Amino acid sequence: MRKNLQPRLRKKIKMPDEHTLRTVFVVDGSRTPFLKAKGKRGPFTASDLAVAAGRALLLRQPFSPEEFDEVIIGNIIPGVDETNIARIISLRLGCGKKVPAWTVHRNCASGMQALDSAFKDIVLGKADLVLAGGTEAMSYAPLHFDGKMQDWLFDWGNRKTGIAGKLKAIRKFRPNFFKPVVGLLHGLTDPTVGLSMGQTAEQLAFRFGITRKEADAFSERSHRLLADAIDNGRFNNEITAIYDNKGNAYEEDSGLRRGTDTKKLAKLKPAFDRKVGSVTAGNSGQITDGAALLILASEEAVKKHNLTVLGRIVGTKWAGLDPSEMGLGPVHSMGPLLAENGLKTADVDFWEINEAFAAQVLSCMKAWNADYFREELGIDNFPGEFDMEKLNVDGGAISLGHPVGATGARLVLHLLKVLERTGTHRAVASLCIGGGQGGAMLVERDS
Repeated sequence: MRKNLQPRLRKKIKMPDEHTLRTVFVVDGSRTPFLKAKGKRGPFTASDLAVAAGRALLLRQPFSPEEFDEVIIGNIIPGVDETNIARIISLRLGCGKKVPAWTVHRNCASGMQALDSAFKDIVLGKADLVLAGGTEAMSYAPLHFDGKMQDWLFDWGNRKTGIAGKLKAIRKFRPNFFKPVVGLLHGLTDPTVGLSMGQTAEQLAFRFGITRKEADAFSERSHRLLADAIDNGRFNNEITAIYDNKGNAYEEDSGLRRGTDTKKLAKLKPAFDRKVGSVTAGNSGQITDGAALLILASEEAVKKHNLTVLGRIVGTKWAGLDPSEMGLGPVHSMGPLLAENGLKTADVDFWEINEAFAAQVLSCMKAWNADYFREELGIDNFPGEFDMEKLNVDGGAISLGHPVGATGARLVLHLLKVLERTGTHRAVASLCIGGGQGGAMLVERDS
C-alpha cells in the first residue's frame, strides 16, 4: 500500500501561471438597511439579515441558486444556532444541499475576506459563480459567565444526586458569580496589548495631533453626506427593504442623526479617556446590525448566463502592523496595493476608508505622506497626495453604522455603485482591522 501511494505523494500540483489567471466580475449585489443597535436585541438575527439581502438579490438573477459553486460569508458573532452561518444562509436561500458553504472571520474585514476568498477561487479556476459577503447582528452579541461561574456550574452538574451534595455546592456559590461578561466589549478589546479599539484611536489622535474639533467636524461631514445620499435616492439600487414578523418595514439606514453639527457633538464626553480624550460616541462608528451580499463570476459564467456586470475585482492587499495602532491599517494595505498595480493616488476615482473612528481616518490622512511611506511601508515611490473630496462620498460608519462582519462587503458594493452612477473607472475600499491589520480591495468598471 505504501509503495503504491508514493508516486502520488511526489506528484507536483500544477498551478496556473499569470497568463491563465482569470478575470473576476462582480455581477450584482444587495444589502439590508444598517440598523443601529438601541440597547436591546434587534428585530433580526445575522442569518435573517443575510437571507433578506440574498433573497432580493437572487430573485433578479437568470440562474438558479443551486448553480452557485460555493457560498462564503464573513461573520464574527454568530448566534448559538448559527454555527457555520454561511451554510445556514445558503440552505435558507435555496442553494441546495450540494452547494458547499463556509464562514470566514477577519474581524472588521470579514466581509472583504469573504470576497477575497471567492475572488481567489475564481481566479484559480476552482469556481465560476460564488455568492459572498458578510452579515452581523451586533445587538445579539452574547453575555457570558466568567470562569468562576462556569466552574461552579460544572461542579453542580457533577454532584451526585442527593441533598447533601447539592447543599455542599450551594455553599460554594458567591453572588458575584452572576456578574456577566459582555462579549461585545471583550471582542472590541485587543488582548495582546490590552487596549480597546477606542483607546487605539486615542493613541493615533495623540501621535498625529488630531484635535477633538477636527474629529467632530469629520463626524458632522459623515452625517451630512449620508443625509444627502438618502434624500437623493443614491442607495435605492443598493438597499433592499426588510420586514420583521410584525409587518414593520425597515427601508433606510437608521444611524443617521439629522441636524448633527459640531456644537452638539462638542457636548459629548470622551468615551475611552475620560480626562483628556477626544474619541466620543459621536465621532465613532456605530454598533449596528446589517448584511451585504455580492455575486462574483468568471467570464465563462457571465457568458453562460448572459449576465450584466457591475465591475471587476482587480486585487486585494492585506497588511499587519502594531495592534496598538491598528487604525493605520488602511494606509498599510492601500499603499502597497497601489504600488503592486503601478498606480498613483490620482489614478483612483473614489476611496472608502471605513470610519471606525474619526480620529483613525484623519490619522490615515496624516500618515499618507512620503516620509511615512518610506519609513513605515518601505515604499520609496510615494503615489501622491490624497484628495478628501473623493473619500467616503456618501458618508460612512460614523453615520450609517459598522456591522463588523458585513462592512467590508458593503464598501465594495457601494464603490461599484458609485462608479456606475458617476461613469468613472477605479476605486479602492479599505478597513482597519482589530488585532493590527489592514485590508484593501481594488475594483474597476469600464467607464
